[in-house]
Order: sequence, then structure tokens, then C-alpha cells
Amino acid sequence: MHDSLICPITFDLFRDPVVAVDGHTYEREAIINWTREHGTSPLTREPLTIKALRPNRTLKKLVDEFEIASRSRNFQFKLGVDVKTKSHRALFQTFGKTIYEAEWIKDNDSQPRIVLLKIDGARAKKEASFYVDLTRHPSIVRTFGLVHSGANDDDEDTQNSVTLLQELAPEGSLYEVLQQIGLNENILQAMFLQITDAMIFLAHNRIVHGDLACRNVLVFRLDKHEPHKNIVKLTDFGISRHSKLYAPTNSAAGTTINIVPTRYAAPEVLANEQYSEKSDVYSMGVLMWEAYSKGKIPWSQSISDDEVKRQVTQGKKLQKPKNCSTQIWSVIENCFILCVEDRPTFTALKHSLLPAPYQLTTPTVRRIFSK
Repeated sequence: MHDSLICPITFDLFRDPVVAVDGHTYEREAIINWTREHGTSPLTREPLTIKALRPNRTLKKLVDEFEIASRSRNFQFKLGVDVKTKSHRALFQTFGKTIYEAEWIKDNDSQPRIVLLKIDGARAKKEASFYVDLTRHPSIVRTFGLVHSGANDDDEDTQNSVTLLQELAPEGSLYEVLQQIGLNENILQAMFLQITDAMIFLAHNRIVHGDLACRNVLVFRLDKHEPHKNIVKLTDFGISRHSKLYAPTNSAAGTTINIVPTRYAAPEVLANEQYSEKSDVYSMGVLMWEAYSKGKIPWSQSISDDEVKRQVTQGKKLQKPKNCSTQIWSVIENCFILCVEDRPTFTALKHSLLPAPYQLTTPTVRRIFSK
């Protein structure tokens, strides 16, 4: 069975798997929280209690073996030896970036479903373990390691590109979802909070995303009616000219690492390539606008990127989508503030996005969240 190492609630690798009375296995903390809130099984919908949770030692052993095997390889895998692509046709392709659905060559049925993310014109600046550790967050797409394309680690393809082994998102990107169905504000708000959580983590680690957009938000579980049941994760961070994670190769001219996503970029990025947490906050505002606009391209009325650059650096802002509430639009507008210092941090942005009953409004808390 595919994804037997993945919790059906969190869509993360198990750490402490337990069997509930419905006969299914869950992450202990996740099923306890779920049951306290809903009182029913997330899979069978039958009444469920947290009594009689039993450790799933067999599954725990499989997870440990998977982690140990990855660590023993230094989180580096060989194409054609450890993993292989399921098709020569890409799941997704854009200039300089290609995603292929892949599978494990050994024990495929018990391993997580995977994809290969190939970034042309780039090489890894860090050890493989760094990329793995940086993605151990519930709202960031999990990276299992780096993949080398041939028997020789110094082959030309490996030198001129970097390939990440990552978990597969069953529902595709948020952009793809928005092309098919409309999502109400409560659903979008829940997704924005998860994305913001991921960005708080990256900012804490001094990583600038550089390309926040709906296409880089992957959907692992989709529910059009229950906000808390949706799971999204952030991907493709750090792929920019001033990245701490990747360095351009000699063949990198015009590839993705050197491309500024003009229609999502902050004014200071367009003017002089000043990337920071606050430039990511601006792009988060564009992402939220895009989500309300059902995946519409920002500034689609502008013919050229040069015209977008001119207007944005002069302070022009995107207009409020009709289906966006005044409350959330005021949050988005704060992301578009021209003065970098006056924009919120992601921590402050998360506080603003919380539903009103959960917002803490004492002066002390406001000072903490404004830092």
C-alpha cells in the first residue's frame, strides 16, 4: 500500500504511530487532537475515543529503517539505482524547473510517494542533510535528499543542475486547484495560515523564499467545506539569484535561479534586487490576491513585465478582488506597503490572519507581534 509510512491526518512521516480502535494507524499527537475536536474517526467517520491507543511497533520499525537507510546514504540517491522516474513526461515544467513523478526501485509499496524536482543552471551550496533538515516542518514539502543522475557524481548533468527527491502532493499545486474550483474565504484563510507558518520557520532560519506564488503551494488534502481539514505545504524556496541554498553554474544565464518573478516581486526587488523577509511578505500579499482571483495572473492587464516593474516601483497596487472581505483585504494591503520597514513580519501577518476569536489584542501582545 502506497504511503504506509505517512500519517493520514498530517501527511507527514510517522514519528510515533499508534493504532486506534477504528483499526487505522495515526500519529499519536494528531489523532488525539483530532478526536478531542471531532469525536469521530477521520477515515471511517464513526465515533472514536483516544482510549486504547496501541503503539504500531511494526510501522515504527519501518519508518526507522527508512530514516536510517537515508542517513546511511548521506541523503544522496542515485537515479536508476535507488529511484526512477515513472514516465519521461513531466508532471510540471517551467523555464529551468521540471518535476517528474518517481518511484523507489526497492520496497516501493511501503515507501512514501515521491517526485524529482530538477533545477537547471544551479548547484547545491549545502550538504544534502541541510536540505532534509530544513524541510522537517509540517507546512513545508519534505525533501528526502539529493539525486545524482549517473554513476559518476561529476557528470555534466549533475554539475549543471540539482535534483531534489521530494514527497508527492496528491492534489497538485494550489494554482491547479484554483483553475478547477472556487474556494471560500474560510478555506483560503486556513491555507494562508499554513503558508505563513512555513514562512515564519524559513525566516527564523534566515532563508528567503524569493518566489511565493500559488504554483509553489502544494495541496496534500483538499476539503471545500471544512477549513481545518485542508493541508498545504510550501515548496521551491531559496531558488533566486541571492540564494543561500543554491549557486548558479556557468550555464545558468537565463535559467530559473536568475529569473526575477516580476509580477509577484516587491518594489525593492524589482528596483535593486533587495531580498528579505519583508520582500517575501509583499509576495505573500500577491499570492493571497492570486488565490482570491482564482489563479489569475497578477497584472494581467499589463502587456509586459517592464510595464509591471514601472508601475509597482512607483507604488501602484493590485485591486481588491470582489470575493475578498474588507478585513482580509486590509491585511493584504499591509503586505503591499511601499516602505519595507512598515510591512509586517510573517509572525505579525499570522496574527492578523487568525480568525477574530483567536486574535490576542492586548497592547503587550501587539508589541510582540509587530517585531
